[in-house]
Amino acid sequence: MQDVIKINQEDNVAVALRPIAKGETLGIGDMEVTTLEEIPQGHKVALKSVKAGEEVVKYGFRIGFAKEDIETGQWVHVHNLKTGLGDLLTYHYEPACPPTASGEHRTFQGFRRTDGRVGVRNELWIIPTVGCVNSIAKSLEREARGLLGGSLEEVVAFPHPYGCSQMGDDQENTRTLLADMIRHPNAGGVLVLGLGCENSNIPVLKEYIGEYDPQRVRFLQCQDVEDEQEAAMELLEELAAYAKGFSREPIDAAELVIGMKCGGSDGLSGITANPTVGAFSDLLISKGGTTILTEVPEMFGAETILMNRCDSKELFDKTVRLINDFKNYFTSHNQTIYENPSPGNKKGGISTLEDKSLGCTQKSGSAPVKGVLAYGEPVKVKGLNLLSAPGNDLVASTALAVSGAQIVLFTTGRGTPFASPVPTVKISSNSALAEKKNNWIDFNAGRMVEDKTKEQLAEELFDYVLEVASGRKVKAEEAGFHDMAIFKQGVTL
Repeated sequence: MQDVIKINQEDNVAVALRPIAKGETLGIGDMEVTTLEEIPQGHKVALKSVKAGEEVVKYGFRIGFAKEDIETGQWVHVHNLKTGLGDLLTYHYEPACPPTASGEHRTFQGFRRTDGRVGVRNELWIIPTVGCVNSIAKSLEREARGLLGGSLEEVVAFPHPYGCSQMGDDQENTRTLLADMIRHPNAGGVLVLGLGCENSNIPVLKEYIGEYDPQRVRFLQCQDVEDEQEAAMELLEELAAYAKGFSREPIDAAELVIGMKCGGSDGLSGITANPTVGAFSDLLISKGGTTILTEVPEMFGAETILMNRCDSKELFDKTVRLINDFKNYFTSHNQTIYENPSPGNKKGGISTLEDKSLGCTQKSGSAPVKGVLAYGEPVKVKGLNLLSAPGNDLVASTALAVSGAQIVLFTTGRGTPFASPVPTVKISSNSALAEKKNNWIDFNAGRMVEDKTKEQLAEELFDYVLEVASGRKVKAEEAGFHDMAIFKQGVTL
């Protein structure tokens, strides 16, 4: 195993792959560096002296400026490195769109719905229109588990605190997201559970849902019936019978839509896990499939890489708006745009937002950007799509699901147990995490600095995703975890 890694030949820092003691001499290519202090795993060591105000370079790009003189062998982190980012910027389209390779077709065992869309799960979903009926929804989830059997795999309620006392974009977000959930192909049957007096009541929500299969989607307004539990169970029994009529069948991998997200990142996330997902994305796209990248604030500092991979000037302009709209969102709430890395990120070795973003965007691989989506907008174009959503893990992963992802790939250096509405594959950036939290982690990309290449891991991950798409449960599903979170931006009445 290597001691350190220099990611790009232009870099003036390297990343420690293990804790390194003060005074160790490290061989890095054709040079040797002796450490002047301890370097924690995932953190950066200076490969040459950097004067105060000069650029610190990682991934071949600037990740900030030195706050003070940094000597060769010194630890480089938040104490001596600061962001070089400003606020709104002017961007110029400099297209660098590599052609998309084509690969052999692969298949998985999925569920073909009557509208032609494809699910990787066959579940009953109970979706409240308002937080007031959350407890009823959870009670129904427990009782309806008695209906499981045949091809019906799970019953899941998705409680949330919204649907009433909201204004403007908040109310719109709730209605759009709930409608997207109701249409999601991983659900073989959906019970929409309303109260009756809420703003986002069932008649209003139907306008957002549009056309639907009345055998697959049923509605109950609790204020209209004497015993809502009994009435709901009758509907769930009908929905279960309908859902059991679906069975898995061979489906081309070109029908897969995979969301990509990271959280609890460390200094190895941009070296192992995220590049593995990026190579997976390129592999799936080569077979005609689709991936979605989100968490816009974690594109700041690396956005021009994505902009110049846009397939057209129109998509470039959409990406500029995607970035600037989120910056304006921050400043409209009097928040600093670039104070993003969390305490956990910093402990793991990420020093600035540029550092974090350049690692984060490794998940996009090298394919051209084919689509740019608003929050809650369904994916329409195959290939790599960018989606507007915040960095929050639960909110962003939910956003990926409602835009059409049947599975979410979630890379992490520190670990997290959360789930999303769809199978959420946890990919560790380091082997220590995979061993320690085996009950959370599904795939170990930390092997890239041990005994595997990025290409080998991407192939393994592709095979694993096909298994998940064919019914293999991820760790969060085995634990019974299913989460949903709606993006809240405004006032609660």
